[in-house]
Amino acid sequence: MPEIPARSGSAAALLGRVPRVPGCCRWGGSGVAAASGRVLAAAAPGPAKLTHPGKAILAGGLAGGIEICITFPTEYVKTQLQLDERANPPRYKSIGDCVRLTVQDHGVRGLYRGLSSLLYGSIPKSAVRFGMFEFLSNQMKDLDGKLNSRNSLLCGLGAGVAEAILVVCPMETIKVKFIHDQSSSHPRYRGFYHGIREIVRTLRGVRGTYQGLTATVLKQGSNQAIRFFVMISLRNWYKGDDPHKEMNPFITAAFGATAGAASVFGNTPLDVIKTRMQGLEARKYKNTMDCAYQIIKNEGSLALYKGTVPRLGRVCLDVAIVFVIYEEVVKLLNKVWKTD
Repeated sequence: MPEIPARSGSAAALLGRVPRVPGCCRWGGSGVAAASGRVLAAAAPGPAKLTHPGKAILAGGLAGGIEICITFPTEYVKTQLQLDERANPPRYKSIGDCVRLTVQDHGVRGLYRGLSSLLYGSIPKSAVRFGMFEFLSNQMKDLDGKLNSRNSLLCGLGAGVAEAILVVCPMETIKVKFIHDQSSSHPRYRGFYHGIREIVRTLRGVRGTYQGLTATVLKQGSNQAIRFFVMISLRNWYKGDDPHKEMNPFITAAFGATAGAASVFGNTPLDVIKTRMQGLEARKYKNTMDCAYQIIKNEGSLALYKGTVPRLGRVCLDVAIVFVIYEEVVKLLNKVWKTD
């Protein structure tokens, strides 16, 4: 029986020497090319699946709620250190001193003062963040379902701005005032709902909870731009040419912690300015630029990095936990919620 010689790089080379069967179509050049295309198509992995924004919203909200319950004490300490102005003079000597005095004055529960405001906000915040990111990234992914680093930066920026306007600014204003109130000699807020009512009343409406909006947008936008840029870049590097390569939770956590650290070093000054603009003494600042100027003038440029160490610990843990929970919940939702 006559045979077709195998040529290097053709389908025949992959399959061996292909016999010609009488009565069947003859294998010419086009036939070999077609067979080659079928073999290569079968061998090549398909494009990565897009994540439905609805799944992202649900998974992001769940991840945000769990994360904040774990990491809130570090957020409390960071905020207290940022509010502790050198000109007053400072009350806390160090991170440990802040923890010691808080527990001494208010018990261990004192480290969770303001948790309710952040918990109620963290669920919608993460939901908006991941929902917006997936919505934008689905528009920017290539034909293989891959998002490049530049587009991940833009999608992260969009997600950060959206969460800042819709959730973060009013939530952070309330949280900072709760924490700042506890450090005063005569706390005014008797509980979460009483505090909300008093804050809204003294700020003359909900609009008043948007103190420091510019700083918050800058902070959240740069935060998520940096985090998603680093996370997607590391994920693309790890997966290489195989978009279906699985990432175990430990790898995801390591990449998330790295992304969190990068965002801390990249935008802590914005976080300090935002915190001051939302504190109980925010009225002494005319705007975001004036706040930055007064901090540098009165306390020195290093004051813009107050709270970096507790923030670093909190954010690295925060981002690692959120990405791990988010990825695992999305995997589970893909099994029970078919959107393809």
